[in-house]
Amino acid sequence: MLKKKALRKIFITTLTAFILLVVYSIPNMYQEDTLKTNLEVEYITGIGTNTIYLLDRDNYLVKTNILLDSTNKEEQIKLILKNLTKSNNDKIPNGLKATIPSGTKVYEIIFDEGYVTINFSKKILKQEEKLKERMIESIVYSIMDLGDINGIIIEVEGEVPSEYSKVLDKSIGINKTYNITSRNNINKVVIYYLENLDGNHYYVPVTKYLNNSEDKIKIIVEELTTSYIYESNLMSFLNSNAKLIDYKEQENTMLMNFNNAIFDKDNKLLEEVSYTLAYSVFDNYDVSEVLIQVNGNDVKKIDRKTG
Repeated sequence: MLKKKALRKIFITTLTAFILLVVYSIPNMYQEDTLKTNLEVEYITGIGTNTIYLLDRDNYLVKTNILLDSTNKEEQIKLILKNLTKSNNDKIPNGLKATIPSGTKVYEIIFDEGYVTINFSKKILKQEEKLKERMIESIVYSIMDLGDINGIIIEVEGEVPSEYSKVLDKSIGINKTYNITSRNNINKVVIYYLENLDGNHYYVPVTKYLNNSEDKIKIIVEELTTSYIYESNLMSFLNSNAKLIDYKEQENTMLMNFNNAIFDKDNKLLEEVSYTLAYSVFDNYDVSEVLIQVNGNDVKKIDRKTG
């Protein structure tokens, strides 16, 4: 009898320890989901990720993200500029590099009524001639993507250089290419492609100047479905048989209705397809959402802020 009681006691003790072990292990099992939730909360409170544009090996600016740990606009801009400045920054992904010369100081950042004024040290003028344009594009696009910014004024030692004598915004273009044969009917369209760098896909905006008077949204789809892309290192996952059946802009949403060819072989809409389309629309149209449909049925909605 005593032996049975002892065995029963050992069994209960062991079982209790096992249950406690399982209970305390549950948070670790769901750690990834908890992290995702926290990131969503951080974004709502103004602390989250923001886009910056870094150079690839072919000197194209590609879209990547950094974490912003402040809700103050000047502090956010300061952090963006720090990540855009060449240094021993091990957070920059392999295959990418910063655009601002090493040692460049930021003396002052002023955010007033939607406009940002940045006062740099003279070191910023030491950038290679061929990369000066890319540097300015990366600064402007990275800061403008914070939102609620109307323009950027660049100063050097308190003076505005002649080449930056106007208020800068995304109208300056990025990764510009020219395919024009006439000065008539020139259309400027920003199209996002994909690039594979060391096994990772990055989105690459290209501002194209074309002799094409069609609606920009038609040009976007035409360019992404063509079998020939001018930039050999860039690619599109949009099937060449995909057709834009119709489209319309309503209540800050761009609705794009495609045929079934937009799906992959598993009848799914690839993320790479939906985001190259959405990013391209956001850079060409003043809308807050893109709704992708297939034969009139809603498939994917992408929000400008959270996309």
